[in-house]
This record gives sequence, C-alpha cells and structure tokens, in this order.
Amino acid sequence: MAVFLSEADVKQVLTVDMALEAVESAHRDLALGQAIDTPRARSRLPQTVLHILQGALPAQGVLGYKAYTSNRSGNRFLVHLFDAASGRLRAVIESDYLGMIRTGAASGLAARWLARPDASVAGVFGSGWQAEGHVRAICHALPLERVKVFSRKADKVQDFCRRMSELTGVAVEPAANAEETVRGSDLIGTVTTAAQPLFDAEWLEEGAHINAAGSNALIRQELSEAAIRRCGLIAVDSVPTALAEAGDLLPLLEKGRLHSRQLVELGDVIVGRHTGRTDGKEITLFESQGMAIQDLALALRVLVAAEKAGIGQPLPMQ
Repeated sequence: MAVFLSEADVKQVLTVDMALEAVESAHRDLALGQAIDTPRARSRLPQTVLHILQGALPAQGVLGYKAYTSNRSGNRFLVHLFDAASGRLRAVIESDYLGMIRTGAASGLAARWLARPDASVAGVFGSGWQAEGHVRAICHALPLERVKVFSRKADKVQDFCRRMSELTGVAVEPAANAEETVRGSDLIGTVTTAAQPLFDAEWLEEGAHINAAGSNALIRQELSEAAIRRCGLIAVDSVPTALAEAGDLLPLLEKGRLHSRQLVELGDVIVGRHTGRTDGKEITLFESQGMAIQDLALALRVLVAAEKAGIGQPLPMQ
C-alpha cells in the first residue's frame, strides 16, 4: 500500500549526507544513460503557478514527479513516487524541506567535484530558506573553516548565521557588503532572487568556484557576463534545462557569446567523461536549475528510511 509522508516525517529521517549521496546517484545515472529527466513545465494563472518536474530512475526502480504551486500565500510541494516495474504508487511525500535540502546538496556536490580540495572560506549571498540548505551542504562537502553571508535582509542575517553555525560547526558570520563576501573566498554561493548581478567580476579570486542557484528564469540574474567569462569551466545539472531556465547564461547564449557545447553536465565530470577543474587557478561555475531525478532519488531514500522507522500513514491507493 502507498504511504504518505508529511513534512514532519521527512525531517525525522532526512540528512544532508543522504541528500549528497542521492543527488550524486541521480547525476551519475543520467550521465550513464540510466535516467530520464523532463525539464520543468509551468501552468500560469494570475494568482497561482503550477510547476511540474518529472523523470525516471529505472536503475533505482522508481519514476515520478514533483508538483508544486507558488502563490503569494506560499509554496506547496509534493513528490509522487511510483514503482518503475509495476507502475504502482509507492508514496506521496510533502517536499518543501526535502526540496530545500536537495537544492543545497546539488551545490555541495558541485563544490566537492569542482572546487579546490583545500577550499576553506566561502562567501554566500542570501539568508533565506534555500540558503540554509546551501550552507549546510557546502559545509558537509568541503573542509570549510569560515562562511561569510551577505543578505539584503540585514535584520535576519544575524539569526541565520547563528543557526547555521550551530548546525554545521563552522564559523558562519555576516559579511558587511558584497565585496567582502567575494574577496578572499575560495567558494561563492548565490541563492537569491536577484534581477541584477550581485558582485563585480574583478572581486573573484583565482581558483574560486561559484555555485549559482537562484537564477532560474530570464528575469533573474545573479552573475554578470564578465563574471561568467572569467570561468574556465561552466557546469550545469542538465544542458536542456539550462538552455530553458538559466537566467545567468541565457543572455550570453542569445548573443552568441556562449555556446551550448561549452556547457558541461556535472554527471559527465562525476563519471570521468569530462575533465573538471584543470588547475588551482581556474575559476569554475556550476549553474543549478534543479531536476526531477534529484528529487526522486532523495525521495526514494527518505521513503526507505521512513519504512524502516515505521513512519508514515497508509494511503487507500494501489
């Protein structure tokens, strides 16, 4: 019988380590031709938008979709997970927290594969819900000693840094301004809804890695063209999704200053099909848009852990 898992159920079993492993498995399967991922589709009404991402992980025995609505009153997320062999529904999972941790895990995974192994200082733009997953994941993925956080919500950043320091054991501190966030940082994270670039390209240090996680539409742009042109490697989670949604990249692609063949899928780096970082001075970039298979891989692991713990409510569905 299918199971329903609430947000509270998910929080009992989901860990950052679980998310990093799940997201890596999804990227690996995609690179090996063992996954199907369909870019996000949206149905728009004046007050509410429905977003749907779907995909399949046959090597892991599941397929399904994440559907969520966005409205001024908030966002509501559900993952529907089906058995790949029988087509039967296995679970319906509330996935706000799951999605936040999964989004962060994609950045943590990219940092693990593309940042310098000795990276110790990170600068992060944003102190909202998604920024929490980002900070937690990069602190798991790298031996960070310090994370600087800059946010337009100055009244919230102090509390955010305190909570993240307690959760990660890393010194997470407010940054005075954008320049302080970038200068001296081995790793940069952008987790905002900005419509204009967040920092000057000249502030980037040699050898830095950038995780850009907020620009998922043409109206959003966190990185300047100059910053992108400084990057020797531009990685994406999926080329088709990046070509549809990567607001940082779309202006350059449309102008012919960047070509789709220059984009490298993170999974290809993981399986060794493409070289990642070439030296300690190269600046690398990962543009994170999100894929259904990342959610499905993590939802599967959450379901298995919940079943072992006896968590969840049965659904009257076959």
